[in-house]
Amino acid sequence: MKSRTRTVPRVATVAAALLGLLPPLLGLGAPAQAAPTGSPVQNGVSMRPVSAQPSAENPYQRGPAPTVSSVAAQRGTFATAQMSVAPGNGFNGGKIYYPTDTSLGTWGAIAAVPGYTARWDAEGAWMGPWLASFGFVVIGIDTNSPNDYDTARGTQLLAALDYLTQRSPVRDRVDPNRLGVLGHSMGGGGAISAAERRPSLKAALPLAPFSPSQNLSTLRVPTMIMGARDDGTVTPSYLDGLYGGMPATTQSAFVELTTGGHGFPVWGNSNVTRRTIPWLKIFLDSDTRYTQFLCPSLADSSGVSRSRTKCPYVPPGGTTPPPSGGQIVGAASGRCLDVPNSSQTNGTQPQLWDCADSANQKWTRTDAGELRVGGKCLDAEASGTSPGTRAVIWDCHGGQNQRWNVNANGTVTSGSSGLCLDTVNAGTANGARTVLSTCNSAANQRWTLR
Repeated sequence: MKSRTRTVPRVATVAAALLGLLPPLLGLGAPAQAAPTGSPVQNGVSMRPVSAQPSAENPYQRGPAPTVSSVAAQRGTFATAQMSVAPGNGFNGGKIYYPTDTSLGTWGAIAAVPGYTARWDAEGAWMGPWLASFGFVVIGIDTNSPNDYDTARGTQLLAALDYLTQRSPVRDRVDPNRLGVLGHSMGGGGAISAAERRPSLKAALPLAPFSPSQNLSTLRVPTMIMGARDDGTVTPSYLDGLYGGMPATTQSAFVELTTGGHGFPVWGNSNVTRRTIPWLKIFLDSDTRYTQFLCPSLADSSGVSRSRTKCPYVPPGGTTPPPSGGQIVGAASGRCLDVPNSSQTNGTQPQLWDCADSANQKWTRTDAGELRVGGKCLDAEASGTSPGTRAVIWDCHGGQNQRWNVNANGTVTSGSSGLCLDTVNAGTANGARTVLSTCNSAANQRWTLR
């Protein structure tokens, strides 16, 4: 594997690197058992179908109440079966995995594609029955050419969804209005391509995506990008650039795993499962029981080096909670985050001040992760990412330096740097100005939104 780089990879370089990685990656995947085309086989796990019925409010809310351990499990609560798909229909065949329960109605579905030169049986075989056991129909495909690039893989993902919902033997089990796409590496670029071309999709999951043919500037489908800090092929800096190009209004998340390299999605990696399942449940099943695992920050950050979320997440058909301005109160000072003299001048540095029922102390947290006061956004000045960067107000523009994570431990961290909102010299008196500092769990870095 190549050493980690902080530059955006060129198409030829990355394609060569992916080809070089194929032998070790293939060794990580467990081949699926072969089955005659169209004949269902049990996935080898002894499981009874769940007895939990859907809720009256949401017919797709199925199964027991989720927990941190349940979303990380190697299997969900539904029994599954699988069948092979012959080449044709716009892609080179593959496998379908599905819950065997027919009493609960139709299921949301996902089309998945492997990375450059890889085959589904080698790279994705573990993932099919795992996703199906959590209540999804999955079609994992091989590509018409192992060297197909991202847009070709996107075309084949869409063809697979059309086959699944219109002609497959399990089409009566699939809800054609609850569909998503997933892919690894060049296949992750394919998932992006499919989502950009079919905005009616409900979710996309590009894993270590390489996207040489498009950026994310027109992406509207709720998308979670996942990468690994030690990936030397699709590097963290490349993914930062890719994610940064997404519209601020698109519901999205970014998760960077601590380890795993470029092959982190090709084996039964629970660091993948515990973030993937909530995303799919929220956006394919409108199951808001799973938002707790992502908002206000990751409920379980084990194995994660950094993450970005845009809470709250609103599933299809849901309504965005109305913004409500509130005070941001320092734990050490008991004073409120205040804009001096109610200024709306770019570059004004907020301060601590005795709390009062005034507009210059009323902050609104938006779906894009902004903290707004009046018509301005809290901003890491000049996109600074080093300790001491001033926190100021500025015209809202959707940049990463205007996105803030409000964390369960009371800290407010910059979406671009991960640094904590603080005051100069940890000041607590009236007039103490705001800056970004290295997080240290001190009271001067904890805040209450009320």
